[in-house]
Amino acid sequence: MARPPSGHVVSADPAMAALAAAHGVALSYVDANDRPVDVAPQTVIDVLAALGVDASTPAAVSASLEQARGRDAQRPLPPTMVLAAGEGKTLPVPAGAAVRLTAEDGRVVAMPGSTVPADLPVGWYSLAVDDVVSALMVVPDRLPPPAGRAWGWMLQLYSLHSSGSWAMGDYRDLADVAAWSASADGGGAGLVLCNPLHAPTLVPPIENSPYFPSSRRFRSPLYLRISDIPEYGGCDPATRERIDALRPAEAPERIDRDAVWAAKRVALELLWPYARRDRIDEVRAATGSALEEFALFSALAEVQGADWREWPEELRDPAGPGVAAALAEHRDRVDFHTWLQLLCDEQLALARPVEMAVGVVHDLAVGVDPGGADAWALQGVLAGGATVGCPPDEFNQQGQDWRLPPWHPQRLAEAGYAPFRDLVRSVLRHAGGIRIDHVMGLFRLWWVPEGNRADQGTYVAYDSRAMLGAVLIEAYLARAVVVGEDLGTVQPQVTDTLAAAGVLGSDVVWFQREKDGRAPLPPRRWRSAAMASVTTHDLPTVAGWLGDEPVRIRAELGLLSVPVADERERMAAERTALLALLRREGLLDPSAAVEPIEVMLALHRLLVVSAATLVVASPSDAVGDVRQPNLPGTLDEYPNWRLPLIDGRGDPVSLEELRVHPAARRLVEVLSAVH
Repeated sequence: MARPPSGHVVSADPAMAALAAAHGVALSYVDANDRPVDVAPQTVIDVLAALGVDASTPAAVSASLEQARGRDAQRPLPPTMVLAAGEGKTLPVPAGAAVRLTAEDGRVVAMPGSTVPADLPVGWYSLAVDDVVSALMVVPDRLPPPAGRAWGWMLQLYSLHSSGSWAMGDYRDLADVAAWSASADGGGAGLVLCNPLHAPTLVPPIENSPYFPSSRRFRSPLYLRISDIPEYGGCDPATRERIDALRPAEAPERIDRDAVWAAKRVALELLWPYARRDRIDEVRAATGSALEEFALFSALAEVQGADWREWPEELRDPAGPGVAAALAEHRDRVDFHTWLQLLCDEQLALARPVEMAVGVVHDLAVGVDPGGADAWALQGVLAGGATVGCPPDEFNQQGQDWRLPPWHPQRLAEAGYAPFRDLVRSVLRHAGGIRIDHVMGLFRLWWVPEGNRADQGTYVAYDSRAMLGAVLIEAYLARAVVVGEDLGTVQPQVTDTLAAAGVLGSDVVWFQREKDGRAPLPPRRWRSAAMASVTTHDLPTVAGWLGDEPVRIRAELGLLSVPVADERERMAAERTALLALLRREGLLDPSAAVEPIEVMLALHRLLVVSAATLVVASPSDAVGDVRQPNLPGTLDEYPNWRLPLIDGRGDPVSLEELRVHPAARRLVEVLSAVH
C-alpha cells in the first residue's frame, strides 16, 4: 500500500474520519491510565488496508467511503439480524417478496406476512427474502445465574502429571481432579477451570501455548490417556506391551510436547489397525465438512509442513484445485485424524461429574495460529495484514502482540456468525461453562498492522450484539455458565453490557483496587457477578509476588519501561498495602511473621469472604511455586506453558501428591467455606 502524500492527516480529514467510523476503526482511545491517546495516521491507514479498504490517498478515501455507504443498499435485509427473545419484528421487505423463515434444524417457521413472530425459541434461523438469505439470531435477554456460590481449581492441565499420564497432564487427569475435588474429601468443589484444550498442529516443533492453537473447533490429542482408549483394551497383549514401554518414566523439568507426541503417536499408530471404523464413519456423518477439513489439514501438515501459507499454491485453499486429489491420496491419514478427534470427544465426556454445581469450565482462546487449521479453513472470514494484541498496561508496559489474525467484522457478519457459533458450540460440548479469554474482543480488538510494534495499533469495533448474542445462545442451549476475562483496559459499557446479560466477570486480587488505583479494595465491595482468583496464568503466583520474582525476571528480559528500582518500590508498596488489608479484615494474624503459606491462605480467605459467585485457586499457589505459567511479551526467552507443577523447594508434585499436600489440604479447607 502506498504511503499517503504530505498533508494527508487523518484526524483533520472529515472523509477519513467517516471512513474509519464506517469500518469501526478508532482514531483515538483511552489508555490503561485513563489518558486519551491519538492513533498515528499511518496506523489507521494500515488497519483499513488490512480490512481491504484503500485509504492511501484522499481520492481513495472518497471512493472507499462511497463504497461503504452503498455496501448494503441492494440487500433487502442486513446479512445478520439479532432479535431478543420475545421480540417480534415486521421486516422492511419489498411488497410481494417471498419471505421464508427456517430454523437451524430445517423446520420451516410460519410467519404472518413479513412479521417475525415474537414467540420464536432462542436459537439460530435463516431468513430468505426471495433468493437473498440473511441469518437471524434470537438471543436470550439474560443467562440464569449459577445455582449458588461455588469454588474450584483453575488448572494448567499440561502442568499436572500422575501415575497414569505420560509426562504431562491428560484428559483422565482432568476427570480425576474434577471427581476428587467434587467429593467430600476434596472439599465439595463446584467447578474446575481448565486452560484451552484446542488442537495444535501436531508437527514438530509443536506450539507450546494453548492460546495459539491450530484450531479452536477441535481438541488436542496430546491430552489423550492412551490406556483409556477402547482400542488399547481390545488389542493383542504384545501390542499392549509395546505401547506400555513407550510411556516416559518420570516428569521432566520442562514439558516437552514434541517428546510426548512422539511417544503417543507411535502408540496411536499401533492401535490404528484396531480402530472402530464404524464410529469414524458416524462421526464424519455427524460433523459434516468441518471435521473433514480439519483432518485433511492435519494429514497435509504431516507431508507439507505446519504452515499452510508455505504449501503448494493449489493446496492453500480448501476449495483449491489440488485439494480433492489430496483428500483421496491421504484418505487413510484423514481417517486417522478423524479417529483422534473421536477419542478426544470420548475422553472429555468423562470429565463431567454430576456432583458439581457447574462442572468443567473450558477456556476459549482469543484466536488461532495464522498458519494453522482454522486459518486455512476459515481464511475467508479472517483479516490479513494485522494481528491481535493489546496496548500497554501496568504489567505489560510495552503492549502485547499475540500474532493472532483477527476476525474480519464484515465478512463474519456476511457468514451469519456461523464460524464463531461453531467454535463456541464445540467448546461447550462437554462443559458446564466457558471462560472467554479477553472478552472485550466481542466488542473491539486491538489490531497491530504488520511490521508495527505492539503499541502501534488501534481498536477495531465488532457488532457486539451479534458476537455476544452468539455466546449467549449457545450457553443458554447448553445450560452453561459464561465467564468473561475482563481484565485490562475495559470500557465501562462493556462491563455493564456483560453484567446485564448474566456473564460473570473476572476479579483478580492483584487488580482489585480503589478508584485511585492504589489502595486495595475491601472484599465487601467486590462485585458478586464474577469469578474471583488471587492471580491468573499471566500474573505472578503468591510465592512469586511475595518475593522479587516478577521484577527480577522482567528486568532480566528487558520488559520494564520504568527503572528497576521504581518497579521494585511500587510492588513493595502494593505488598504492604495488601498485607495491611488482610490484617484489618481479620484474615491474617497481625502479630505473626509473614509466612508464605499463611499469606497464601489469607489471600484465599479474602476470596471466600468476598461477594464473588465463583472462586478459583491454582495448584501452583497451593504448593508454593514461584513461577508464573506465562510471561507476556516473551516467546522462547521464558519457558512459557512448559512448567510442570513443583513446590517451593523445586520438587515436582504429582496429582496424587497434590491431594495430600499439607498446604493444599489447608487451602481446600479454606475454600470449602464458599457457599
